[in-house]
Amino acid sequence: MLKFTCCDAVQQFSRSGQAQILRGITRGYERECLRVDAGGKMSASPHPHDLGSKLTHPWITTDYSEALLEFITPPSQDPDFPLRFLHDIHRYSAQHLHGEYLWAGSMPCVLGEDKDIPIADYGKSNAARFKTVYREGLGLRYGRTMQTIAGAHYNWSLPSEFWLALKECCAARGNAHEFVSDRYFGLIRNFLRFGWLIPYLFGASPAICESFLQGRKSDLLELVPGTLYAPYATSLRMSDLGYHNRAQAGLQVSFNSLAEYTQALEAAIRTPDPFYEEIGVRDGPHWKQLNANLLQIENEFYAGIRPKRIGKHGERPAKALQTYGVEYVEVRLFDLNPFIDIGIAPEQGTFADVLLLMCLFRDSPPITSREQSENAENKSRVVTRGRQPDLNLLAHNREQPFRPLAHGLFDDMQPFAEMLDAAYGGNRYATTMQCLRERIDHPDSTPSAQVLAGAREHGGFFKHAMQLSQQHTRDLQAQPLDATATARFVASVEASWREQQQLDGAEQGSFEDYVARYYA
Repeated sequence: MLKFTCCDAVQQFSRSGQAQILRGITRGYERECLRVDAGGKMSASPHPHDLGSKLTHPWITTDYSEALLEFITPPSQDPDFPLRFLHDIHRYSAQHLHGEYLWAGSMPCVLGEDKDIPIADYGKSNAARFKTVYREGLGLRYGRTMQTIAGAHYNWSLPSEFWLALKECCAARGNAHEFVSDRYFGLIRNFLRFGWLIPYLFGASPAICESFLQGRKSDLLELVPGTLYAPYATSLRMSDLGYHNRAQAGLQVSFNSLAEYTQALEAAIRTPDPFYEEIGVRDGPHWKQLNANLLQIENEFYAGIRPKRIGKHGERPAKALQTYGVEYVEVRLFDLNPFIDIGIAPEQGTFADVLLLMCLFRDSPPITSREQSENAENKSRVVTRGRQPDLNLLAHNREQPFRPLAHGLFDDMQPFAEMLDAAYGGNRYATTMQCLRERIDHPDSTPSAQVLAGAREHGGFFKHAMQLSQQHTRDLQAQPLDATATARFVASVEASWREQQQLDGAEQGSFEDYVARYYA
């Protein structure tokens, strides 16, 4: 029997009148994407000037590498706006690639040596240098190759009217900010328990180019020369080969409360690590990393979901969370869908809305160290062999068949799909959930299975991904923006360059003092 932290609230928000509050849910996407040359190798060219300053442009920037684009949509309460705007960003950007392509998949193209992967250069200001030094540190700590992996992040928050109504319904006492943060952390804990559904349903990285391993050994099999794969994998991006950082395995970051979470991050950015101390922070005037501690900054800590707060006065992430509470959550488990030109299918956000609401309303006790290990093991099993016919997951320390567990979660999510349909009208959420549910019993219908089938048909992962990359980029280039949208993007590019020039020309002070102020 599904337990809720406040049973009356589920019934209350399921009524069409009260459900309207959910129309205030705010969403946004971040999509990472490599630029590749005509031969499919990572681009060696600088970030295109016509895409604006990567330091200051609000929608188009770079992540780790100069060649790793990052597209960001403005937050919106219209559930369809983020993907529409993301499509516009792709169309505008594709016009300025000059013979290059947007790489379709999460796992990178053919790579050269690790040292040759270009780190993004953000300019001359201290703020720009801070970002570059941080990336240099990431390369030294984890290798540059890992930083070329691309994914999609989903940013999600509930409106203040919802929180007021929920607090009243639950007869909760105390500070409103604390109530909101406590409930967001409850959501996060449940997501850590059940988020393995996302790589199963949407994972699309079961194979990689052999060059990604940089000569390291693995347990992967050879599909064709140059392509390695795991037969039942859903998301190697989320496995030990990808974003999973063994180096962070010893970090004890608790999601049981905002205080425990932020205290752990504060400690990590101030606790020296012997290996990082051996690397050193500076070599004369050249900075190799921001510090020699467990984390350089809070964002270095990787998690499949993170609580977020934009500081009002430029505060560090942990400090902003401590001061103002949680503002939204960032879901980070989505692979890019290589069959779609913008890398994200509409059903991903629809599913995430339902899953996040279920995680919010469901009872969410603290996570013990035993359960933390269980959650990590379940995620590992799904990303490496999620389509295996006899797969078991752990539930309360017992092996349980995957399919009944997955169907049970879909049963638990059904009331929240109905709640969202009551809010927006129609049956979009219920219909989407019904279609996605079929993937549980038909693993060949998942994106990961389709990627493997395409790789076999086209003679390997690289050939298949390259064909999709060329097709999507050309399709986007064939869909020019209208004059109004083009003018908006051109104006944003020009404004971003003016802002960077002002930053570069302003009085800077020493970089050492700038870094010290960040940690103060």
